[in-house]
Amino acid sequence: MTHYRISELAQAVGLSRSTLLYYEKLGLITGKRQSNGYRIYTDRDLQRLRLLLKLQTGGLTLKQCQACIEAKVDKTLLSQRLAALDEEIAQKQASRDLLAALLGQGKLKDWHAAVDEIAPDAHLEFLMNQGFSKKEALRLKWISKDMNEHEQYMADFMKVFEALERWGPGSEADTLKALHAVPFAPQQLLEIGCGKGLATQVLAAHTQASITAMDNEDSALASLIQLADAAGFGNRINTINADMTDIPLPAGSFDLLWAEGSAYIMGVDQALQRWQPLLTDNGVLVLSDLVWLTDSPSEDAVAFWKQDYPAMTSVETRLNQAKATGYKVLNSFTLSEKAWRNYYQPLDARVQALQSQMPDSAALEAIAREVDIFKRRLGEFGYQFFVLQKA
Repeated sequence: MTHYRISELAQAVGLSRSTLLYYEKLGLITGKRQSNGYRIYTDRDLQRLRLLLKLQTGGLTLKQCQACIEAKVDKTLLSQRLAALDEEIAQKQASRDLLAALLGQGKLKDWHAAVDEIAPDAHLEFLMNQGFSKKEALRLKWISKDMNEHEQYMADFMKVFEALERWGPGSEADTLKALHAVPFAPQQLLEIGCGKGLATQVLAAHTQASITAMDNEDSALASLIQLADAAGFGNRINTINADMTDIPLPAGSFDLLWAEGSAYIMGVDQALQRWQPLLTDNGVLVLSDLVWLTDSPSEDAVAFWKQDYPAMTSVETRLNQAKATGYKVLNSFTLSEKAWRNYYQPLDARVQALQSQMPDSAALEAIAREVDIFKRRLGEFGYQFFVLQKA
């Protein structure tokens, strides 16, 4: 029988002398003191230590390992440890996936969405610290949703929309219905997020107001100017490329603010608060926002909009937010189905036309999913106009 001094046993298993003495105190190994004062151990001690070390790789505590060695394995204990280990592995895998994605080796869409839901302002600041301009950071938050794919995503996105007249649902009839709810003839009008100017033309044709049309996309503003000049309204329309979260115009400058489908970019609750100072006393804010029109929407609709517009809520909630911010509600109505057809039918045709050219485009795939949810679930959600007077 082979015998080992404690130093030899420690070297054989890679443990310290003090650890072995502790294990001996627990009864895991049994040394015998010789007449010369040295303690010696047998192969049995060596093998018990090797078995112990193997059991410890399962994440068991020392006492749990000892219990497994000295009695029948406790399967309930092992099941609990296995469940805990699975949870630890999942957490570590999630950590690894995030670090890889931040290094450009994976997708960040879900992470961006989660952060934006709990810390939207900090998320915006984070994106700007990564080198994105405020304009690009806002587009990333609401359109591409992944900083690793943003440049290609936006190039594809603009390729889809550049040929379209409308960049969102709308109709002349709905714009006029909202305008007719304004209780005075506006003199100074600011349109926030004007796009190519389809609503701008309606507002110019049916008021005598001086109109400031604001957007952060130069190509859209160029199209608006061409349309306005052709329609003979160019002398009453001034364009400005600016960020809606920090509008560089004096307080109390406008008796009417107009924002069709754009307030969601900064958050409707923030828009209600931060745009209010721009209004004159008793001035009016008209905005439209995507809302739920039913208390029991389909699961696929909820899943889609939770990812694409997590702040989406009910009409009642938006009305309560407006009242709490100091507005009087003059009117509220749902955008017509025709307004949606004006938008998504040409968009659908554009998607179909580009599929063979852009088979791997994440932007085209996302737009196609959006069109699909419009076709199948419109009515469970829709745009709601809100005509609000500064109290």
